[in-house]
Amino acid sequence: MYNDNPTLEGVKLDLDTGRHNTPLGEERQGEILEMVNSDAQKKFYIESYGCAMNFSDSEIVASILSSEGYSSTKVMEESDLILVNTCSIREKAEYNVRQRLRIFEKNKKKGALVGVLGCMAERLKKKFLEEERLVDMVVGPDAYRDLPNLISGAEEGEKGVNVFLSKEETYADIAPMRLDTNGISGFI
Repeated sequence: MYNDNPTLEGVKLDLDTGRHNTPLGEERQGEILEMVNSDAQKKFYIESYGCAMNFSDSEIVASILSSEGYSSTKVMEESDLILVNTCSIREKAEYNVRQRLRIFEKNKKKGALVGVLGCMAERLKKKFLEEERLVDMVVGPDAYRDLPNLISGAEEGEKGVNVFLSKEETYADIAPMRLDTNGISGFI
């Protein structure tokens, strides 16, 4: 019905999720989120790759983790939880993520958990968990609310997996932690 809308030029629709995915420039790929929670007992490190939706989802994940007592860090070796939020829409994303996961494995703090988030996680869950054994958790874009449970299970030695797609999940009640500090979250 609105396929010829000129405002949607260059915006791709992910047919699995129904979300619009706008590729970001290469300079933002691998961007690391940092926020401060002075009461935090644990730290998480998150890198985002792929489309604009993934960067937004990383902000939602940060909010969820903050409410669980986590603070972010830009120093991976300090973190208790290492996350990569990925998208299959970018050609280089899968290659970059695999490279990063290998680096995480070598350099992570002892006892740190590693998780892959996003639509690539859905597609490659078996490879990441069983074949390559690079991660402790695989979380699809509609399962971020389940992260505290998956983390808890992974801390007990379980492999955390939730990649179920939901037609109802919007995260509308979660205030995202903004990546950018200039206060601008959209342009009109």
